[in-house]
This record gives sequence, C-alpha cells and structure tokens, in this order.
Amino acid sequence: MATSSITKNFVISGKEQVEMFINAIEESAKNRPVRTPVAARQIKGEEELRKFMKEWEKANAEQ
Repeated sequence: MATSSITKNFVISGKEQVEMFINAIEESAKNRPVRTPVAARQIKGEEELRKFMKEWEKANAEQ
C-alpha cells in the first residue's frame, strides 16, 4: 500500500458510515497474510559471489 494514501483526508459522517468504517478496519486486521519463512544467506565479497555463481551454474547445468 502506498504511503501517500495514508495522508489523504476523508470525512466519515453518520452512524452507518462509522460502523462500515470500523467493520472494514476489523476485517482487514483479520485477513493478514501468513508469513512464509525463507532460507537465505548474505553473500559478502567478490570471492563468495564467484563461489555461489559456480554452485548455481553447476546446479542449473544438471537440469
């Protein structure tokens, strides 16, 4: 979600609009995406990058 949309002003008037707004906020809190853990490592330096690329090429050549 773009942060610029958070800075917009809007007016909620009337009991029905307030209830609709509250319901929308509550529903959005229920529907949060599930976090999926990802295995990753940080490559530091040129030598480590070269080693990684050799491993990657070897793994992809076998496919």
